[in-house]
Amino acid sequence: MKQPVVRSLLETDLYKFTMWQALLHGHPNSHTEYEFVCRNTPAFPLADLLEDVERELDHLCSMSFTDEELSYLRSLRYMKSDFIDFLTVFRFQRKFIEVRAVGDTLVIHAAGPQVHVMGFEIYVLYIVNELYFRRFDHGAALTEGRARLSAKIARLKTLGDEASRRYPFEFSDFGTRRRFSGTWHDEVVQRLAREVPEYFKGTSNVYQAMKFGLIPIGTMAHEYMQSFQAFGVRLRDFQKASLEAWVQEYRGDLGIALTDVVGMDAFLDDFDLYFAKLFDGLRHDSGDPVAWGEKAIAHYAALRIDPKTKRLVFSDGLNFDSAIALYRHFADRIMTGFGIGTHLTNDVGLAPLNIVMKLVCCNGQSVAKLSDSPGKTVCKDETFLAYLRQVFNHPAT
Repeated sequence: MKQPVVRSLLETDLYKFTMWQALLHGHPNSHTEYEFVCRNTPAFPLADLLEDVERELDHLCSMSFTDEELSYLRSLRYMKSDFIDFLTVFRFQRKFIEVRAVGDTLVIHAAGPQVHVMGFEIYVLYIVNELYFRRFDHGAALTEGRARLSAKIARLKTLGDEASRRYPFEFSDFGTRRRFSGTWHDEVVQRLAREVPEYFKGTSNVYQAMKFGLIPIGTMAHEYMQSFQAFGVRLRDFQKASLEAWVQEYRGDLGIALTDVVGMDAFLDDFDLYFAKLFDGLRHDSGDPVAWGEKAIAHYAALRIDPKTKRLVFSDGLNFDSAIALYRHFADRIMTGFGIGTHLTNDVGLAPLNIVMKLVCCNGQSVAKLSDSPGKTVCKDETFLAYLRQVFNHPAT
């Protein structure tokens, strides 16, 4: 039998822990549902992976955090002792996640208390990815992947020949969820840390951050803010309520806010002087990144905040060409950062899967993301989606 895909419960994105802590403290009784979706056509039906996914989830639900892992989490100053105490006894419950095949489609549905099911997402995504890519020729893929990685590193090294700008180019690895394999991910991260440390600033993967002495990177994802659509505040106020709860939880740490839960324009309507001063910057994850960045800079300027004191983080399907182009556009006016995922961890000559596992329901009601990119909006309830669009004056995409 091959090694299990999940090597450690710490091997997930940092923002899973930061959102988990905030929701455990603020909304410990919320009940949620998450659904897996593949947005593109795989080379073979994902339903073929059913038995293997079942086995991997059984293994995941047998795991617990080790003392070394808990000690590492305690060393992060924004992690609270009571949350780490919760993790000492935490185990995923198999009864809260169901896997089945419907024709060629693999259906994965997690439902239960949010603090018990929200963590499934990242593990499920890289379990499916790794099982899928195990069926291809690994030798050829790794040869191609290493050649492409070498070319990327050579490309990065040419940045030193360019005229210097006010702020440096900095990027992080955001590729855990859609990686080719765990061992390839390790190789990529170690080479970047060794060969371009002046540009490579960390990884979202907490296990790798601990293992390789890197900085763990991340703050919040869409599910955190979406949950507040069902937390009893007026729908119009859910963004402000979620940002305020984050400020109270972290009090200056983890200060990058996500802007596209109901679109950038509606976000900026809520991101007033109070929040603009309290948060260090903003993260882009859909829509035209140049237009988005210009809106952000104009918003700071209108509030009489010097944009040079803030940071824009870009994380939407980037490669190095697009990241460097954005850097050149903005780097003399505002600090930038780039989260690069699939282009780092699954660029091996095979077509990657475009898979997600999204929050679809909280406390018995639908929640939604109104993306700034067509095709990224997620909601099961068309009536709620129409109402949300009306409340936030968001155009249909």
